[in-house]
Amino acid sequence: MNLSRLMILGLLTERGPMHGHQIRRAGELANAEVWGGITGGALYAELRKLSGEALIRAVREEQVGRRPARTVYEITDEGHLELAIQRDAALDVVFGSADPVSVVLLFAAGENVADLRERLAARSRRVAVQLDAMASEREQLTARGLLPPLAIAAFRRGELRLEAELRWHEEFDSKLAADADGPGA
Repeated sequence: MNLSRLMILGLLTERGPMHGHQIRRAGELANAEVWGGITGGALYAELRKLSGEALIRAVREEQVGRRPARTVYEITDEGHLELAIQRDAALDVVFGSADPVSVVLLFAAGENVADLRERLAARSRRVAVQLDAMASEREQLTARGLLPPLAIAAFRRGELRLEAELRWHEEFDSKLAADADGPGA
């Protein structure tokens, strides 16, 4: 599964021909870097790969003012097949515990529980800021009529995941505190 590929092919299917800047901007508006690690550079690299594999094709060049010309792409029939494959692969994946926090807890938490609690508290603060920003962005884009219902659902799903992360932080911190105050303390 390749999230950049899935995003590009999906956008070209839903919105029709687009150039790289439009695709990058759509990714920014959807917070693709946050939820999928999809950066602008990755999108442009993936556009080149997709074009090389004949999954998308250039349909024209556009130039506005003195800006460089931009290549406008459309999805091919083979691209539609690839989109179905990527979509099914993405929906089949259920992420277990292979996230960075779980790796730290399994292998690198260290012996200093107070330090771990402090670092997790800092993470909680960053997650809370990200949650607030995501909710605010969703509300603004929705108010401006820029998010279709499925995009709103995607934003909300991201928010629910961050809310669950915050609840887990609280629960885990309570456990660490109780263990520190327990019989061996």
